[in-house]
Amino acid sequence: MSSSLPNQKKILVAVVGVGLVGSELISQLLSIPSSVSPFKLISLTSSSRTLSADKASPIEANAAWKSLLAASSATADLKQVTARLTQLVAEGERVALVDNTSSEDVAGLYPVWLGAGINVVTPNKKAFSGNAELFAQILDASKTTGAKFLNEATVGAGLPIIAPLKELLATGDKIIKIEGVFSGTMSYIFNNFSTGKPDGPTFSSVVAVAREKGYTEPHPADDLNGFDVARKLTILSRLISSAPSATPSSLPSLQSFESVQTASLIPPALEGIPTGDEFIARLPEFDEHFDKLRIEASKENKVLRFVGVVDVAGGQVKAGLEKYPIDHPFATSLGGSDNIVMFHTERYSPRPLIVQGAGAGAAVTAMGVLGDLLKLA
Repeated sequence: MSSSLPNQKKILVAVVGVGLVGSELISQLLSIPSSVSPFKLISLTSSSRTLSADKASPIEANAAWKSLLAASSATADLKQVTARLTQLVAEGERVALVDNTSSEDVAGLYPVWLGAGINVVTPNKKAFSGNAELFAQILDASKTTGAKFLNEATVGAGLPIIAPLKELLATGDKIIKIEGVFSGTMSYIFNNFSTGKPDGPTFSSVVAVAREKGYTEPHPADDLNGFDVARKLTILSRLISSAPSATPSSLPSLQSFESVQTASLIPPALEGIPTGDEFIARLPEFDEHFDKLRIEASKENKVLRFVGVVDVAGGQVKAGLEKYPIDHPFATSLGGSDNIVMFHTERYSPRPLIVQGAGAGAAVTAMGVLGDLLKLA
């Protein structure tokens, strides 16, 4: 957290997206006593409404903001929100917009906001893992105006992954490889399916239980395709490649997350199944395949884990199922749906820097977003 100067203006905050994460963020932000808070909450935008407050009388902790937002006559017009925030910047105010959505359309506005001097804080992966041209525009806009974009929560929710990586790079450390279990869903599935023993619950039953507990998307194929991991790897890879360095990065230039070498776990016969219920009903047909993989791993005293790797030394970015020894941290340290990430660097070698903990959930994701906001303070 940065230290605010005594006479420094408070940051005017606009929040777009007030769902699970957005609501939790608002709660956490407003829980900071106003006497010491570096923020003034002046705008909330849902999918249909916008609630605006004057900077002299911002939204306070005791305000029934959900009711006020629902009753607002102002529609959700991001052009109007942008115009208002741009005017505030022109008046010399410090302004930050928080995007809690997963919308590509909202992500596409980041260059506009940054170009207007509006800081952007977000857990939305789309802008940083999608089209390379949009990412380049974000970098250019930020460099031109000095407005910052902060996206810690895009990779590990509240886990410190992006900030440590930035510091490693900024202080001249050389990244050799980053590897980790980046998906809480995949973590839960393989922590329960593969324990080092040759037998255990069937793959389909573990996926079904994960779905019942809310660890998977309604359609489990949206997790098993590995795209969520590929997006996170794209974010980390681009961060490394875009960092100032005396030597060019050997990492591939990723046009989007689809450029990552991703080994999907969806059986080919189940590709395109329209509903999650049908997918779960047919998944047992392929239990034998996954049983064989588990048996093979057990014979080698290993476990199966779905990992993502940014191999800087080898010039590779990939996601897929790998085998790890039963005494490896990926086998021994993980529980539930935890994430774990290992940074292999020149300084952190031969023992890597390890970050582990809950990598999903509204509370920790909102914490990651608020942590980024505090970096602006």
